[in-house]
Amino acid sequence: MTAPGCPAPDVVVDRLCLEFDGKPLFQNLSLRLAGGRTTCLLGPSGCGKSTLLKLIAGAATLPYTGRITFAPQPEKSRIVAWMGQNDLLLPWLSLVENVLLGARLRHEVTDALRDQALHLIDEAGLSGYEQALPSALSGGMRQRGALLRTLMEKRPVLLMDEPFSALDALTRIRLQDLAARLTHGSTLVLVTHDPLEALRMGDCIVVLAGSPVQPVHRIEPGGRTPRRADDPAIATHYGPLLSLLTNGAGL
Repeated sequence: MTAPGCPAPDVVVDRLCLEFDGKPLFQNLSLRLAGGRTTCLLGPSGCGKSTLLKLIAGAATLPYTGRITFAPQPEKSRIVAWMGQNDLLLPWLSLVENVLLGARLRHEVTDALRDQALHLIDEAGLSGYEQALPSALSGGMRQRGALLRTLMEKRPVLLMDEPFSALDALTRIRLQDLAARLTHGSTLVLVTHDPLEALRMGDCIVVLAGSPVQPVHRIEPGGRTPRRADDPAIATHYGPLLSLLTNGAGL
């Protein structure tokens, strides 16, 4: 959830231009991603979804032109939490200490915060591994740890790049539900290749494609998220969205 006093702003991408390997990846790309809602970005591999997320996070030093801003601009400077495709767990820290990493670096760890981290570890199905080092965890377990670390930051803007990709189907649903609950009221931008995941999680779904990349399709399924498998919105939009991705935008 959004931290008290921190509004969940829109993410505004305005006329973004960026070349990669001498070719334009973005050329006058403009998007406005609504505050307090979950936007899922779909599109073929290599179209720039991950790069866009890194630019929004300020984690990339690529020489782009245009503007990426937040509106309204929150008063606090720390507003973004970013989860990349690699878990980046520190190998010398236990799972619980990795989950608490942000608070540790800010010297903000309390007994209450540690209890919260332990509770989330249990909810994520990792009970018994609290003191395990990353080397003792599977790839899916490490990804869950990275997700919990991001959720513990409670920032008004959360950026997640394929956060559920290494999980089996049942664990994926469980973690999607947990993430949806904990990010309620935040601005969540979620990159995924899975149209079903986008339809479960997204208030808005934006399909990116082309070279240079542009938004080619946008839907707002309606209703509450995370949607159940029998939600009419999934039945209505899944077929057309899958057809667009396989025949038009590509996977």
